[in-house]
Amino acid sequence: MTIREIAERFANVTDVSDPLFVQFDGDHRIGVQKIIKKTLKRLKEENERQHEFFNRFKYEKELWHKGIKYVAGVDEVGRGPLAGPVVAGAAILPSDFDLVDVNDSKQLSDEKRRELVPLIQKEAIAYSCVPISSQIIDEINIYEATRVAMKKAVYKLDPQPGHIIVDAMTIANDIPQTRLIKGDAKSVSVAAASILAKVFRDNLMDEYAVQYPRYGFEHNAGYGTKQHLLALAKYGPTPIHRKTFSPVLKTIHH
Repeated sequence: MTIREIAERFANVTDVSDPLFVQFDGDHRIGVQKIIKKTLKRLKEENERQHEFFNRFKYEKELWHKGIKYVAGVDEVGRGPLAGPVVAGAAILPSDFDLVDVNDSKQLSDEKRRELVPLIQKEAIAYSCVPISSQIIDEINIYEATRVAMKKAVYKLDPQPGHIIVDAMTIANDIPQTRLIKGDAKSVSVAAASILAKVFRDNLMDEYAVQYPRYGFEHNAGYGTKQHLLALAKYGPTPIHRKTFSPVLKTIHH
């Protein structure tokens, strides 16, 4: 067999006990030995990712084990930007959920997140995303607005969860909650919610970028980048700017 043919066969190997390893173990061509080494490395990495993925199901598994059928992960996106809404996402996942790539949304590329959204939506038992506008953020403050968004996102879920895993906050309702610091890295449900919320918010900011083209919202998602701050100083705030946030506040009083 040519090295290329061997490479093609090894590309489909999913287990270290595959008989191909024994078959080609005695093939001393450098190319073949490289393929074997590369395949073993790939399998080791896949195994580690799988293991980490199962670890991120720890909290959900404990709750399912107690007979709680529906566990919702909840997270928010957009507390820091100077413009646009804060968005909360919520997701209830089934026990056979198998999207290993679902992890803390900050660790994933934009492309990867967008690829995962329809897959999460297809596998989830229920999901929702709720934006709270900059006007309301200015009225009640960003912390309270985030809590309102989370409460609404949970309320929109059907079925309603028997338990909530939430990233670093508590939600004002009667459903029992587990509050996790860096929850999106520790719970698959919270990670799924954060990916849904992030892409939902990015899409909104892309629409606002068309409406208000000077601020670069399609690149900065409303965060205070250099371009954004320069535009803010030059043209003043838009209706979607958060007037109570310091850099925006300064431009109003000038």
